[in-house]
Amino acid sequence: MTWWYVDRSAGLVSWALLSASIVFGLLLSSKALGGKVRPNWIQDLHRGLSGLAVVFVGVHVLGAVADSYLHFGWAEVLVPFASSWRPTAVAWGVVSMYLLVAVEATSLLRKHISKAAWRKVHFLSFPLFLTATAHGITAGTELGTTAGIAAAAIVTAAIAGLTTLRIIHEVERSKQPPRPRIPASATPF
Repeated sequence: MTWWYVDRSAGLVSWALLSASIVFGLLLSSKALGGKVRPNWIQDLHRGLSGLAVVFVGVHVLGAVADSYLHFGWAEVLVPFASSWRPTAVAWGVVSMYLLVAVEATSLLRKHISKAAWRKVHFLSFPLFLTATAHGITAGTELGTTAGIAAAAIVTAAIAGLTTLRIIHEVERSKQPPRPRIPASATPF
């Protein structure tokens, strides 16, 4: 019974950490904090929350395998639709885990990959949030409650609002003429 509680609580904590990480990432990239504000502590918090989300997903998966009530094996937690218990709900979780690992791995390797490649993979955070939320609502016992769905709706609304701000900022920035680049040899110093 202990592993069941570990599994459930680690799942809730990992969803909360993922949600907070996405919100803080969007606060930075949407310029919601102002154009000149870019505190390093928010960037560090965003990264730390993501790393902790990976750790708690690991605990969530281990808790599911160790729990004797549902009898999950490694195939059920690593292969989508391999579970006989709520196969679609568990598949959302498996896909979420892989998306989270991809986003986090490329973030850790950011200095070794192109910015374009990192950015493309980082945009997977949006479907990651959706699949993780779907997993929590359909497989979980707490997030599927009225209060849990309300919490998920509030977080989803915040992420949607910040994403809209980010898109508006990108559109406005794309309409501005590019700044001329002055070659280093042209400077008088």
